[in-house]
Order: sequence, then C-alpha cells, then structure tokens
Amino acid sequence: MSGCNTCHIVFPTGLDSDESYEGVSEASFKDALVFDGSTQKNNGSVRQENGIKKHREEQGFRLVSEQVSHHPPVSAFHAESLAGDFVFHGSIYPKLKFWGKSVEAEPKGIITLELLKHNEAYTWSNPYCCVHNIILGKLWIEQYGTVEIVNHSTGDKCVLNFKPCGMFGKELHKVEGYIQDKSKKKHCVIYGKWTECMWSVDPQAYEAHKKSERKGDNKKHKNHSSSYNEQYSFQEELDGAENDDADDMPDVQETVSVVPGSTLLWRIDSRPAHSATMYNFTNFAMSLNELGPGMEATLAPSDCRFRPDIRAMENGNMEEASREKERLEEKQRAARKERAKNDEEWSTRWFQMGTNPYTGSQAWLYTGGYFNRNYKDLPDIY
Repeated sequence: MSGCNTCHIVFPTGLDSDESYEGVSEASFKDALVFDGSTQKNNGSVRQENGIKKHREEQGFRLVSEQVSHHPPVSAFHAESLAGDFVFHGSIYPKLKFWGKSVEAEPKGIITLELLKHNEAYTWSNPYCCVHNIILGKLWIEQYGTVEIVNHSTGDKCVLNFKPCGMFGKELHKVEGYIQDKSKKKHCVIYGKWTECMWSVDPQAYEAHKKSERKGDNKKHKNHSSSYNEQYSFQEELDGAENDDADDMPDVQETVSVVPGSTLLWRIDSRPAHSATMYNFTNFAMSLNELGPGMEATLAPSDCRFRPDIRAMENGNMEEASREKERLEEKQRAARKERAKNDEEWSTRWFQMGTNPYTGSQAWLYTGGYFNRNYKDLPDIY
C-alpha cells in the first residue's frame, strides 16, 4: 500500500510466508491527521492544525497477505473493516530496474477499495518509485508518474501527477492533480506533497494562484539569475568534491504553498520519538511485527511474525539473523526438492487468481477462511 502514510506495509521477500495484521483502526489512522472538509479552510497564511483525528477505536479492521509467487515475487493482500465499512485488496508486484546507483520499481498490479456503505468501488495503480544510492551514500527515494483513481460507480476520476525530483530538487515529493466527473468537467484541484499534506481547491482559484506565482518567479529570476547561477555552480563543485559517486538528496524545499480558499484533506502526523533508529518507520509500520501476549495461539504458524531471522534482526542480533535466514532458505530449498521428487505443485493458501470485477483484469483474490482460525495442513516453514 502506498501513496498514503497511514498504511505503509513492507512485504518480506525471499521466503514463502504469510502476513496478517489484526487490530483496531486506530493503528491505520494513527500516522495521519484526517480533516473534515466542511470546516477546514485556509487563507494561505496560517497553517491549520485543528482537525478530527480519526481513531475510531470501536471499529476494527483485519488484514491478511500472502506471497503468492516467489519468482517473480508477488504479494497479495486483503483488508476489511469489521464494521462493514470497506474492503481493500490488491497485489504488489514491483518490476525492478537497476540503474547503477539507483533502482526503480515499476508498479504492477491493481489496487481496489470498496466503500460498502456508499456502494462505491475505486481502482488504481501505484506510481513509480526510485531508491537512490543503493551502493554508496545516503538512501533517499522519490515517487513519480501518473496515478488514475477511477470511481466505477459514478465514472468520476481523480488524476494525480507525482512529480519527479528534477535537476534542482524543486519538485521533490510534489503531487498535483484534479477530480473530474464522467463528462470530464473538473470539480476541484488536489495538490501538496505525499510526504507532508494534501489540499483541495476550486480549479479557477488554483489557476489564478499559479499565474500569480509565475509572474513573481519571472521577476525574481531577472533580478537574481546571475548571482544564483554563480552560487549554484560553486555549491555544485563542493558537492562533487565531497562525493563523486553518490546522488545527493536535494534539499527539501519550502513547505507547500497554500492557495487561498483551500481545504486541508490530510496531513501526516509526526514520527515516533525514536523513529530515526527504526528506519524512520511510522507507528503503524513499527507495530507490524509486534507479537503480543496470547497472539501465538490465534495466528497461523506461517505468519511472518514467527520468522526467527526477522525477530533476531529487530532485536539487534545481526549474526543470529544471518544464520537463521540461511537456515530458512536451505529448509525451503529442501522442501522444494522434495515436492519436485513427488511431483507435487506448490499451491497458494488464501488467494487464487481470478478476475477483478471492476477492471476485468486478472487479479489475486482472497478466497476466505484465514480468520476462521482453522489452520490445518499448513507446512512448517520456520
């Protein structure tokens, strides 16, 4: 799941395992502030912090994910509201391209969100993701490309353009787009940064604001272009002397310039206190590997929270984690050889290939049964 920090899930690869997560929806909303669009307006000069933080503790959700393919690695997932509000499902299949110092993930697979009480269904694909400095230097990522979110019930469409970083980093993390109806009439513009906040505003107000910005930029450019170019060239030389091999992450530009009359849709919450030592995970991401008291009796034995290598790594024991990972891989190879010897085909447990009812494309669909807690005939993979 991507594009929203409320649900950032990393699917482990390399081993065939299941992921499941059950909990109150506080966990899924904890890393973002969701605002009531009818009350949050901004005049362009004051940051709006007053909003409704959607914990909704009385309404739970549950999620199960399975790595349905090892080569290529494909993870299918299914999440549902216990109150019958939504169903969220899809598959993650990133096609990787290596570019020397960076790796690009081309999104594959359709994401589907069904809002059951509104009788609406939405589908989309994720944007491209590029991870820089995979060999040397500080890791940083950018997302870019066009994402189309289609409402199959009304014909409305949201088109979002995730902007690439660009030469000077001015567009880093920026998102711009619009919502149109089936007659292609634009009803609002959506803009912001996927790492910070998102706003909506009337299209005419947005265009007027952009024209005003362009006039101001042209005036500044005429007055300061020569001194800026000299300064940038000097800084470029310093950066190159410091590290000729790494792609330096551009400095984060000013926060989102708010158009007067905009409505705040979403703002990311602050990271936990020690997030910097935990890969900058959100509260939700940190909770994914938690194994609380009494949970072992209800989880499937193939649940990835039982993986000893991940547990050792989380505990800081890297040597043990390496040994366990090697042991698990050897065990999996032996099981694969045994299946081949007996002419047995590996079959998925909780998902089957089928047809997405809204797009007509092939998709991995949840077959049910996981949360009945009847885990018979599951292999011992750990």
